[in-house]
Amino acid sequence: MLWVVGINYDGLTGSAAQKIHPATYLALLLLGWSLVHAGNPVANLRTAVERRPASVLLGIAGVGLALQISLRGGAGIAGAVDTFLLPALVCLLLLDCDAPTLRRLERTVHAVMTANGLLGLFEFVSGRQVFPYRLDGMLLEYDTRAMSLQGHPLPNATLTACYVIALCAGAGSLSAAARLAVIGLQLAALVTFGGRSGIVITLVLGGGLGLLALARMVRRGRIPLLGVAGAAFALPLLALALAALAGSGFFDALLARFANDGGSANARVVVLDLFAALSPREFVFGPDAGVIDTLRRMNGLQMGLENPIVRILLYQGAAMTGLLTVAFALFLWEVGRRCRPGIAMPMVAFVVLVNTYESLGGKTTILAKFVILLIALYRWPDPEDGPGGHGL
Repeated sequence: MLWVVGINYDGLTGSAAQKIHPATYLALLLLGWSLVHAGNPVANLRTAVERRPASVLLGIAGVGLALQISLRGGAGIAGAVDTFLLPALVCLLLLDCDAPTLRRLERTVHAVMTANGLLGLFEFVSGRQVFPYRLDGMLLEYDTRAMSLQGHPLPNATLTACYVIALCAGAGSLSAAARLAVIGLQLAALVTFGGRSGIVITLVLGGGLGLLALARMVRRGRIPLLGVAGAAFALPLLALALAALAGSGFFDALLARFANDGGSANARVVVLDLFAALSPREFVFGPDAGVIDTLRRMNGLQMGLENPIVRILLYQGAAMTGLLTVAFALFLWEVGRRCRPGIAMPMVAFVVLVNTYESLGGKTTILAKFVILLIALYRWPDPEDGPGGHGL
């Protein structure tokens, strides 16, 4: 979408200012405005540091990563800013918002995710990518999966999977009927994104949550007869619908990715050879980026290293990797403390999924989006949510 409006965000050419996501600029402006608007910027900043130490640490770690890359003459400075500084700014801005603001944020999340799922289904049915992935204007035609609003299938699958699992865990204030409809839409969209890990994690964790909810209902003896009757009619129709989709080829592309991963699994093995070429000092503080790029080309790993920790280790060294890992863990713990209970499953899903591709090892806004999703869906309930809100 950024390319369509004239911003070469992912490409190699263009001005340096275009390489930082507009959301990062906006978050910086909003944080500065809020500090000034509150009356005493210095005192308010000190309060923010005291109340959100892990968010501040993640932001500092991101800036430190950008400085390290810059001092060593490497590429990817903007990636460090968007990947780690932006989610820290998001937390500083949103965690203490009032109830009406968080209600509007939740509605926005549901609207965006619904639009994202519908667009993914449209791209699958039409065979046309509305916002195809481009590098300096060149269309990458080898990937025919739905790109939707997130720009790439893997972030799409990650965010959709976490959203579905959160809804299965009772997050948000949707009614039961709306919740089931949204989950059904997102599951269908997840197939079009082709994320194998996302689908498996969603079925395992989401299915487990559904079985636990059913077991609780049975144990309490409070099973609505109307719901049982509806399920009795819906299950045969669901089976027919799945059979019709399978017959029409809806699952063919996904099954093909399970049968042939395009060398993804082999890349995880080959990458170990790259570490063998590093000296102890290079392993701790990071080697020359040009050396790693050469080793990647020699080993056929140009398309990716399949894991964020491995990528940061290879390019920035164990010291920076350790700092970022600790900051990331403390950051998620801080977000979890500020949200209501039930947040564990989406967090587990997110941690697992971001470790199946480069994700946080490159330039991405996926962590900031995930945090927005958590803050919106796991806000503490207020009277305007009504009797149907928060929980299945």
